[in-house]
Amino acid sequence: MKISNFLKWTLGLVLVSQLQLSAQEADENPEYVGDNFSLEAALEVFKNSDNIEDFEKKLNEENQSVNNLDLDENGEADYISVESMMEGDNHNVVLFTFVGDNDRQDIAVIEIEKTGAEEAVLQILGDEALYADNTIVEPVDVSEQGEKGQGPAIENAPFKIVVNVWTWRPIRFIFSPGYRVWVSPYKWRVYPKWWKPWKPVHYKVFHTRCAPHRVVYHRTTVHRVVRAHKVYHPHRKSSTVVVKHGRKTTVVHKNKKGNVKTKTVKHGKRK
Repeated sequence: MKISNFLKWTLGLVLVSQLQLSAQEADENPEYVGDNFSLEAALEVFKNSDNIEDFEKKLNEENQSVNNLDLDENGEADYISVESMMEGDNHNVVLFTFVGDNDRQDIAVIEIEKTGAEEAVLQILGDEALYADNTIVEPVDVSEQGEKGQGPAIENAPFKIVVNVWTWRPIRFIFSPGYRVWVSPYKWRVYPKWWKPWKPVHYKVFHTRCAPHRVVYHRTTVHRVVRAHKVYHPHRKSSTVVVKHGRKTTVVHKNKKGNVKTKTVKHGKRK
């Protein structure tokens, strides 16, 4: 579909506005622990990866601006591991980190379903321990609405279309013959030699860096990928030190001297 100059101008204006609002409206601290991991940026990285192993590598590159989490409070960004699972045409790509020996916390899951011969749909869900309840992000396409007789404002108003992700490289990879699921070989304090951890940046800085991705990846309350979610849910893993009580998430861990340290983030609606 050919995009008109008006629509290009509209999208450009939305991007500039998003960047400005991100800088102005972001709180000093994240509303949820998971706000320090961009689900939108994770989908963009996934789209541009060759396969699941490549996806894991890209997630752990600082310049991708996906991860700003430090759940173990060691002053460095956490390493994000990835594993995939499948059942028929239903696939899940789970993103997680270790906060201790054999103590794993799922961060998010990309749920994928094949809906036709060359059609597939996906959504990414933030884990309930780190994000607001029912935090779902999906790719959308912005097209033009043409309702004649409703005036030029209505005719040119863009609307969202759920994206068929079949052409994405990692989607074609997981549906190819002979595909085998990927399970990250890395665990607590066992990381790849190429990985260079970095110090998390201030939340406002991170929030602003992720703003461009929020133009093409939008949040929704509609759970479209139901069958794949049923495959993942029984396998979800939550750390013993990350606990969600109502609208609070508490991270509890011991330092090298054995002293207990807690960090609590209160949850509330952002104005």
